[in-house]
This record gives sequence, structure tokens and C-alpha cells, in this order.
Amino acid sequence: MKVILFPGQGAQYLGMGKDIFFDFPKELDKASEILGYDLVELCMKDTEKRLNLTQYTQPALFVVNAFNYLKEGYITKPDYLLGHSLGEYNALLAAEAFDFETGLKLVQKRGELMGKASGGNMAAIIGIKATDIQSSLKENNINDIDLANYNTPTQTVISGPENAIKTACIMLEGKGARCIPLTVSAAFHSRYMLEVQKEFFDFIKDIQFSKPKIPVIANATARPYENEHIKDTLVKQITSSVLWIDSIRYLMGKGKFEFEEIGDRKILTRMVTEIEEKEKPLIIEKKVEKKNINKSNKTKKIENSKIGANKSKEIKSDKVIKQKSIKKKGRIITAYELGNEDFKKEYNLKYAYLAGGMYRGVASSEMVIRLGQAGLMGYFGSAGLSLEEIRNSIIKIQDTLKSNGNYGFNLICNLDNPELELETVKLYLEYGITRIEAAAFMQITPALVLYHLKGLEENTKGIIETKNKILAKISRPEVAEIFMSPAPERVVEKLLNSGEITKKQAELSKKVPMSNAICVEADSGGHTDQGIPTVLFPAIASLRKELIKKYNYKDPIYLGQAGGIGTPESAAAAFIMGADFILTGSINQCTQEGGISDSVKNMLQDINVQDTEYAPAGDMFEIGAKVQVLKRGVFFPARANKLYMLYNQYNSLEEIPEKTQKQLQEKYFKKSFNEIWESTKEYFKNLNQEQEIIKAESNTKHKMALIFRWYFNYSSQLAFKGQEEEIVNYQVHTGPALGAFNQWIKGTKLEDWKNRHVDEIAEKLMTATADKLNIFFV
Repeated sequence: MKVILFPGQGAQYLGMGKDIFFDFPKELDKASEILGYDLVELCMKDTEKRLNLTQYTQPALFVVNAFNYLKEGYITKPDYLLGHSLGEYNALLAAEAFDFETGLKLVQKRGELMGKASGGNMAAIIGIKATDIQSSLKENNINDIDLANYNTPTQTVISGPENAIKTACIMLEGKGARCIPLTVSAAFHSRYMLEVQKEFFDFIKDIQFSKPKIPVIANATARPYENEHIKDTLVKQITSSVLWIDSIRYLMGKGKFEFEEIGDRKILTRMVTEIEEKEKPLIIEKKVEKKNINKSNKTKKIENSKIGANKSKEIKSDKVIKQKSIKKKGRIITAYELGNEDFKKEYNLKYAYLAGGMYRGVASSEMVIRLGQAGLMGYFGSAGLSLEEIRNSIIKIQDTLKSNGNYGFNLICNLDNPELELETVKLYLEYGITRIEAAAFMQITPALVLYHLKGLEENTKGIIETKNKILAKISRPEVAEIFMSPAPERVVEKLLNSGEITKKQAELSKKVPMSNAICVEADSGGHTDQGIPTVLFPAIASLRKELIKKYNYKDPIYLGQAGGIGTPESAAAAFIMGADFILTGSINQCTQEGGISDSVKNMLQDINVQDTEYAPAGDMFEIGAKVQVLKRGVFFPARANKLYMLYNQYNSLEEIPEKTQKQLQEKYFKKSFNEIWESTKEYFKNLNQEQEIIKAESNTKHKMALIFRWYFNYSSQLAFKGQEEEIVNYQVHTGPALGAFNQWIKGTKLEDWKNRHVDEIAEKLMTATADKLNIFFV
């Protein structure tokens, strides 16, 4: 049996093609026409020194490989074809998966994109096994390097940032290896090629491929290409390792082969010889392989070829994904494909990923800016801040991101001060904020309706456009329902009568939901109803379907998942359930951009999933609402729960046993009740809410509540300021997702929060989620 091998980048040399170019004049002219330059001049003279530049090397080598194969004129077709990296395109051409022109255009685009990439390097490590390289990198905490090529048992190519490659080479040479830096412009076949992979996917997605007439072994899988997954495998190849050793072992397991390499350099032939001498065949039972192939043939396509995606205007959430449609041997999934493509376009996102607006600027302007610059989006945490603080953050974010619309602001329900909520909305409208995250709402307020209606327009085609987009974070079906319904008529009428909206806006409000993006929030940090995502999400998805039908909406309502998302497994579960997007929170606060003290971050980076607790919410103390907070190393949750117990048990401070009163003032508050009350009165006067003081003077239980609530503000301020002498009283909102994240990244450079950045966490999580789904289902 025969296998034909096609070399890849690195096999080029000045003078290649001189014996074959003029045997194929028509093809040569066509190639030069497609490429826009003279191939003969490039390969024979290279007067402009371009042959070793990736964007020129790849198409030139593809053409030379193709001509060399044609010249051989194989009467008997080979049994298998195999190409190394770029050479895989020649193998697919020889298998007639596409024609010469299509192949050249693919390679030209691939070379162009890879040639533009920069900031990385590669090196060949000679003399030690790949497993030893991996162990040494891990032991020395060098975590930003990928193994790009598994060429032979004693030759592995590493890929990564230039400084990391230099550090790794010094370390590996100390262990007896020989390190040969490669002349490349970027870190090929690694995680650092994700942007190239995305652009190549956009180019290749509409190209049609034919069934290979000869089996081609794929670099990314070390298995034959499957007919329906050619483009997916080619896309995956850009970031995946070249599994050359296992590819040859796979063929060794099929029987005795004669390997013949195209071209005269025989680089691959020497690799094959070493592999045959030192490695064992990879034996795959025919029954198992046949069974898998049969399964693959029966695999149903995931709707829109995306996990959790639904591009249909009629949302059928129960049909977005079915477990039966995800099989082994299914299509290759990339991070860019997760979630809903329409949602990503509407929100101008690289990934179906958002970062939530954690209160008091924990979700800081720096966080929002960094995400926006990375093609992602975060909501600024405006809850608990003054209007002036919010205004300053708007100006800073808009000045930095300029025309980039990738940012949003949080709007939290304010039961105590609805006027402040309304003023916050007017501030957003003044500065043209077109994306807000509505949190902790139990009903639709005038402020929300005003924001929503001010952004409603009808274009010349009669299509309603919603300029001001509300993402509603909900954890109860009845709240989801009011956000997925049109604005309440009584509120709309009131705004119309006051002249704050137009009659046209009032009419349009009947045809669209309050929010077209609902985020199902499960067991999250901060305010939480302790929901279970696998119970809550399907319930809201069913409700969405009912309401779309009831109101006959023309546009979709997107459904996302938040709460508990800190690992690839949890994100994958959300997308499998049908989430159009995910939203993270707790994992972002313990980063360089998190707007809380270093003291808190030092505590958070070490927590596990059991290190959180539920405590009363200071802003909703009297009604018993809960927040999830840090438990490890602090007394706050125990003390806060005791205060709530005392509030329910007694009607005034005076009724509380004297011993307990003393404990509260000396241990908890470090102030007397009288001192706290004076501060509290001053606070409400500054807010122009003297009515609260009047009410408390005549209602002893309300006065007790206000004094207890002082402790919640005090404990938050301690955490934000990082007053470590009072660390036991820190109030830190966080959820178990951060504990899960800490365990996931343990042993990597991200273990230290000082190395954590919100955009890099998003990239890592989404990429790992796609990888996890590929392991499970592909």
C-alpha cells in the first residue's frame, strides 16, 4: 500500500519548481493571475526577498507541490494522502476535495492571514520527548506555550510569545535538549492564532467541498477527514497541534505502507523513518471505527451549525439543541460559533460573552474599556454610586472607546429612592448610553419604560428599531414575564400625558417587549434567589416561547445564562441548554481591572466553592432579600444574619438584651447607637429624604432597621478601602463560580490575581468551552 506525503512551510527553497513550471503553462498563468505576482520570478530569482515570507511561501509551495504531484501522473491511486500543515491542502487537492483554483485561493488567504499575525515565535526542540517538554514547562510555571508540532519522538515544535520561547529554550537546553529558533512571524498552531482562525472561518464558510476520493489524514485529529467536516477541520488546524506522530502511527496500524514524499527535500521521509523505528502502531479495531463512522453519518446537524445558536426569527428554544443531535464524530466547534450569531451581531461581539455590572464600580471603567477594546462587552457597575461618579465614568469610557459601542451601564432597582433611578436613566439618555443591564427589578418602573421608549423608532420599511437595549437579569419567571411583555400601558400613558414620550413611541411600545435580551441569573454573587440553572433556564425558555406567540413578536428574544459560570464545563452546560449568550460576574472582580481593594483580591484568589454564604441585603434589609458573600476569613455573614434575626425578634433597640446591645456596639459597629443614628440622619438629609428620619423617630422598629443598615454600608466601605485592621467585617459580594474558577486555573500563572485580566479570562473560558464540547461530542 502507498501513502503520498506533501511537505509544508519550511520546505521552500530558492529555485524550487524550475523543472516543472513550464510543464503546466496554463495552470502557472492562472496561479500568477490569482496571486497577482509572477510565481516564476518569486521562486527562481526572488529579487524582492519575499519567498520566505508566509504570505508568499504558502501559495508558492502549494503550487509547486501540486505540479510535482501532477508530474508523477500516478496511474495507480495511492491508498492514503497526508500533508504536513500547509501540505494538507495539497493532500485534499490530490483527493479532489476542491479544484486547483479553489485550493490556491484558500492557501492565499491562509498565508495572508498568518503572515499578518505577529508577536509570537516558534522553536524546534530536539533530543527529548514531548511529554518531558510538557512536564518541564509545567514544573517551571511556563504556561503560555503550546506544543505546535509533534513531528517525531525526539522533535517537537513549541509556539508562543517570543520572551516565553526564549525562557523555555534556556530551560530546556539546561535539560540536554537542543533548541532551534524558527524564522516565523507568529506563534503558528497555537492559541495565539485564534483571531486568524476566526477570519479564516469567515472566508471559508461559504466554500463548497467535495467528498475526498482518497482518504486524507487530518493533522488536527490524526484520523481521516470526514466528508461533511472538511471546512471545520481546516479551520481547527490553524490553532491545533500538528499530530504528525499519531498520524503515521494510525497508518502503521493499518498495515505495511510505502511512504513517498512529493518534492526532493525528503524532510517528511526522515520523520516517518524515525517514527517507524521508535513508535508502536496505533491499532484501532475495525468494528469500533466502523461503528463511529456509522454514528457520524447519522449525526444530525446542530441548528445553524452552532451550539446554543438560533438564527430563526421564530424562536424555538426547545429545538435549538437536542442531546441526540450532538454525537461523537460531529462537527468541530470553535469559540466563535458558541451562542447566537444574531445576538453577537446586534451587540457587536466577538464571542457570545458579556461581563455583568458588579455594584459600586467593582465592574470598573477599566474593566469595561479593556473588554470593549477586545471586541467584547461589559456593563459598568453603577449601583451604589452617585450621579457624579457615574457621569465621570461615562465620560472616561466614551473618551477611550470613542465610536466603539461595546459598553453598557448597570441600572439597579431603587425601592427607597425611585427618583435616583429616574435621574440615572436621564443621565444615560443625556450621554447616549444605548445598552443597560437592569438588575434586581421586581416590576417595570417608569424609569425603565422611559429609557426603553426613548429608543423606539420605525424606519421607512415599517420595521421597529429598538435603539436603547435593556438586558434584564432575572431569577424568577414572573419577573421574566413582565420584561418579555410590552411596557405597562398605565406607565406608558402617564409618560405620554407628561410629554416625556411621543404618541408614536407610545404606539410602538405595544408591539415590542420591554427587553429582547433576558439573562437567567442562577446562584450568583450579590443579590440572588439561589436558583438552579438547569431548572430555571428551561422554565424561562418555555415562557419565552409562549410570550412570542402571544404577542406575535417579529424579532427574537435572546436568552442568556448567568450565575455559577466560572469553568468551561459550566459554560458548556449553558450553551447546551440553548443559551444565546453567557454573562460572567464573580470571576471578573478578582482581576487587575476589578474595582475593589487588593486586600479583597488577595482573599478571593484562594477561595473554593464552599467559601461563600447568604446574608441579608443591606438595600432590602426589611424584606429579607439575600446576597451571596464571602464567608472565608470574615465574620460579616454571621453578623449580618444575626442583625436580621434581632430585627425580626424585637421591635426596638431598647428591647434587645443589654449584653447583646453592648456586643453590637463594641464588636460589630465600633460605635454607639447614638453616634450611628446621628450619621444616619446626616446621610438621609444629604439625599433629601428627611421623611425617612421623621418615620424612624416615630417608629422604633424602622429606626432599628436604619441603624442596622448602617453596618452594611460600613462593612462594604471597609472592603473597598482595604482596611485590613477590620478585615473580619469585610462585606464582599461573590459567588461560588469564583471558587470553581480558582480550582480550574490552579497551577497556572492565573492563580495569582495580578496576572488576571478580564479579556484574557473571557478568551480562555470561551476557547476552553469549545474544546470541552469538542471532547464531549466531536
